Amino acid sequence: MGATGATGNALLHRLLALGAPVRALTRTPHRPIPGVTDAHRPALEVRYADAADPASLRAAFEGASRLFLAMANGPAQVELETRAIDIAAQAGIGHVVKVSAPAAEPDSPVAVSRGHHAVEEHLRALGLSHTVLRPYAFMQNLLRLAPAVARGVLVGAMGEAPCNYVDCRDVGDVAAAVLTGPDVADGVHVLTGPEAVSHPELAHRISVLTGHRIRYVDLAPDELRDHLVRQAQMPAWLADHVTEIQQLAVARPEYPTDGIARVLGRPPRTLDAFLREHRDRFCR
Repeated sequence: MGATGATGNALLHRLLALGAPVRALTRTPHRPIPGVTDAHRPALEVRYADAADPASLRAAFEGASRLFLAMANGPAQVELETRAIDIAAQAGIGHVVKVSAPAAEPDSPVAVSRGHHAVEEHLRALGLSHTVLRPYAFMQNLLRLAPAVARGVLVGAMGEAPCNYVDCRDVGDVAAAVLTGPDVADGVHVLTGPEAVSHPELAHRISVLTGHRIRYVDLAPDELRDHLVRQAQMPAWLADHVTEIQQLAVARPEYPTDGIARVLGRPPRTLDAFLREHRDRFCR
């Protein structure tokens, strides 16, 4: 589930490269899945599924042995993911790989992380074999900031606090390793890139890369939330989420982990490599 999202799509392509039979679930099966061509068949099967439609999940899960569960964060996420997990268990799926979040705790200051904790607890209560992936900030989300950065401004509310970034493709590779391994291991994997980078440092690196000065503007949390709602047109819950995760990084300094290297036997992709790959997006 989540075959058209950044992480799910990265996983899909890794599974296809490995020659693993895979069923991609989407609410829009008539639309092309990014990067998928006729050459990927017959290993790939595309099915309609909507987490709000239990019947579609029952049909989509039939005959499957393992489930990758990644849904967009949102107010209904706990309800939708627990429903998907229940139906997966009823369908005989033996293992679930769930994409969660850092600080997935019952008293987390980040509402979305509290929701992920609830879903993780549901998995444990069911006794269903599962693996939890807890990636930090996706490098790919920086592309949403590219238009403002190209105009010379990076806005945040983190001061000098370092932030962990991770490439979605590494998360997909870890998921693929778990899903295709001879023995699926339960466990929790905290996934980061090789370094934590502050917003001022990020602005500096993009400045050097593009040749034009990027200015970091540090706002108070309330100011950032208001900016995200008014200027970026974010829904209120998402603006709250972005503000909360930035404040979490201030309250709990972030450090890189070796989660990716332990699973894949190689270092994670670097932030500098990602920025070089997408340099044109950050230019005027």
